[in-house]
Amino acid sequence: MDYKDVAEKAGQVVHAVEAAIKGKTSTVEMALAILLSNGHLLIEDIPGVGKTTLAKALARSLGLSFKRIQFTPDMLPSEITGMTFYNQKSGEFEVRRGPVYANIVLADEINRTTPKVQSALLECMEERQVSIEGSSHALPRPFFVIATQNTVDVTGTFALPEAQLDRFSARIRIGYPDRKAEQEILDLNQTTAPAENIESAVPVDELAAMQAAVQAVYVDPDVRSYMLDVVDATRNMDAVALGVSPRGSLHLMHAAQARAAISGRNYVKPDDVKALAVPVLAHRLILRPEGRIRGATQESCVMAALEQQTVPVGAA
Repeated sequence: MDYKDVAEKAGQVVHAVEAAIKGKTSTVEMALAILLSNGHLLIEDIPGVGKTTLAKALARSLGLSFKRIQFTPDMLPSEITGMTFYNQKSGEFEVRRGPVYANIVLADEINRTTPKVQSALLECMEERQVSIEGSSHALPRPFFVIATQNTVDVTGTFALPEAQLDRFSARIRIGYPDRKAEQEILDLNQTTAPAENIESAVPVDELAAMQAAVQAVYVDPDVRSYMLDVVDATRNMDAVALGVSPRGSLHLMHAAQARAAISGRNYVKPDDVKALAVPVLAHRLILRPEGRIRGATQESCVMAALEQQTVPVGAA
């Protein structure tokens, strides 16, 4: 698929989603970029800013199946992945699939449940399969998890394990809409639910072609070196106990490829790396207590790592 076609189709998807999500174009583009790069997205924000609407609208705009899982403290892993049961009519054991069997899965308030249940998604996200009593079952393709969580200092929440956080390609916040966008939201939702009326803008086969085009986007060696310099800098900061993992480097490169393709380019620019560094890398950092006391944040550490590097000139 030509990259101008990728950009055009991405624009159609963004336009379709914006029928329900107003004033958040960059957020919608980020979600689409992570989907096209075969990653997963974590949205950390307060309730009521449109996290569920974004996931549902994105699924409808691409003609994909959508399931929502509401995480609770008393949930069991089998309620996500599924279980085997004995069918008395057939006299055989059969698999009852859980809600994770969908193209786009909204893991709502994932930090409301225990780490044991949170970990049930690890195999799903990494391997695109689930294991039920020793048998592996493939998940549908594409498979995209959008997890939402409240801020970690809210009562009754469980911080996600580091291994789980590292599986998410990016962490974003939607934030409040501006006054004009919120007025449009009120107008649109007075008599209808806009997300329910969104029609598919891109067929599934074309979505697969877009994902293939993303994988073919060229990354100049100097741009790769720039990415690695930023990542390495996070591993050598006094305020950071654990820096970005090699998986984080891969997710940064793949997200940059997707951003380039959405922009109609077949090559990654340093500007793509700059734009994606914070959402892709920040949530992977573990800060030292003394670093937090001095006012360091995950985002400020990534910004500092960017500022320390020389931007490659003339790279693709």
